[in-house]
Amino acid sequence: MSIERESMEFDVLIVGGGPAGLAAAIRLKQLATAKGQELSVCLIEKAAEIGAHILSGAVMDPKALTELIPDWKEQGAPLNTEVTEDRVLFLSETGARQAPNGLLPDCFVNHGNYIVRLGNVVKWLGEQAEAAGVEVYPGFAGAEILFDDKGAVKGVATGDMGLNRDGTPGPHHQPGMELHAKYTLFAEGCRGHLGKQLEAKFNLREGADPQTYGIGIKELWEVRPENHRPGLVVHTAGWPMDNATYGGGFVYHLEDNLVAVGYVVGLNYENPHLSPFEEMQRYKTHPEIRKYLEGGKRLAYGARAIAAGGLQSLPRLIFPGGALIGDDAGFLNAARIKGSHAAIKSGMLAAEAAFEALAKERERDALTAYPAAFRDSWLYAELHKTRNFKPYMKKGLYLGSLLFGIDQVVFRGKAPWTLRNSADHDKLKPAAECAKINYPKPDGVLTFDRLSSVFLSNTNHEEEQPCHLQLKDGAVPIAINLAKYDAPEQRYCPAGVYEIVHEEAGPRLQINAQNCVHCKTCDIKDPTQNINWVVPQGGEGPIYQGM
Repeated sequence: MSIERESMEFDVLIVGGGPAGLAAAIRLKQLATAKGQELSVCLIEKAAEIGAHILSGAVMDPKALTELIPDWKEQGAPLNTEVTEDRVLFLSETGARQAPNGLLPDCFVNHGNYIVRLGNVVKWLGEQAEAAGVEVYPGFAGAEILFDDKGAVKGVATGDMGLNRDGTPGPHHQPGMELHAKYTLFAEGCRGHLGKQLEAKFNLREGADPQTYGIGIKELWEVRPENHRPGLVVHTAGWPMDNATYGGGFVYHLEDNLVAVGYVVGLNYENPHLSPFEEMQRYKTHPEIRKYLEGGKRLAYGARAIAAGGLQSLPRLIFPGGALIGDDAGFLNAARIKGSHAAIKSGMLAAEAAFEALAKERERDALTAYPAAFRDSWLYAELHKTRNFKPYMKKGLYLGSLLFGIDQVVFRGKAPWTLRNSADHDKLKPAAECAKINYPKPDGVLTFDRLSSVFLSNTNHEEEQPCHLQLKDGAVPIAINLAKYDAPEQRYCPAGVYEIVHEEAGPRLQINAQNCVHCKTCDIKDPTQNINWVVPQGGEGPIYQGM
């Protein structure tokens, strides 16, 4: 279908309005102001408003934010709750053992950090970007990468609005816009839909380990005042996971009697009967977790994939015309259970490289100063120190914890070896070889079902548009996924998107795309890599309220 699109030109285009994209935009404008130069910067975000798709634990290290905006406290940044206490617990089904704080590796110590609602922080960063003169456009999804006649990235096209299910223009069709730039920075977050294409086109993963992921499922609760401990950070390992499966939980006590509770499951798990959503619900029933939540009220729910591979899984960061920043590259530090500071720093480094190139009247070449600056930064040193965390944890909870503890305490992260990561999607065993897991029914008070949870995420999609969850081969879900793995997409999706419907003619896969919370787990964990997540219409998906 040939569509005439309008186009706009900018010096720098940023795709994605999370911590990395906004930090890059702000830094570009700071540099231009300092030099007295005009610089046009445009940032697009697929969510209906800045911060609406942001979901993270989150304990935030303010180091990078302080570099970006030194007076962030005076400017009213919503970092309101400083960490007052760390607890690391190893859970059995009914009990818990606390790790002695004096023996914890530095990466688990949160002195000087803040418990935040990251969506609120991102919303504030968006206000700073707009005040600096950045053109910020929420509700516009980057749907297609554009290339110039030399093969360099020249920008993106935003998605069409008002298409029918078959992709033809509907009665309210509005074509997307072409946004052209001298440099384009991609900041889509974990498993970015365009970032994945860039990695393939420019072979950016050559020499890098496969990325490895987790799925994080989070709820926000208002708890009884007597159960609230402002500034308390609880991390847990062990139950409900078995010792061979990577997983861990968190309970973060914010201000105003708010508690964030969540659970992360490594997507390299083997048992196709496992349900990360159900494990999260079960987690809340543990006495050490239940004691904070009982008598409280669940306010919000969401889920998001997490890039956990660390340094050895980073792709090449640059290509002609642009760069990957934040979790589009995979800068999260899984050992520290933090990524926002890394995203901000990577955005700043890429912005500085782009500004330097523009000052020299360059355009659409490789920003080689960006990876060079990263290599010399504190961010590289931090990721290098904890680079073996995820590979160690794949050896099992207790052995992995012991080995990582030795790595960090004895070797101080300077062990002369780097362990390798492997892909997650090919780890599932056939369902017949694995024990079924009988999850308890939700009680509607402490534990809940998927649909009532999705309702709290404020998720919405226009049903008549083309499905944004694309199958490369429509026969695979039944012939392979159901036959061999008992349709694991029914369980690894935290939003009830995938459903096997049994009919007289036989079973079929039903995709309830309107439920999708944009976590990207299906794109990662599908055993045959048959599911391709692409952006729906701009402005759709969840609307998280400060998650």
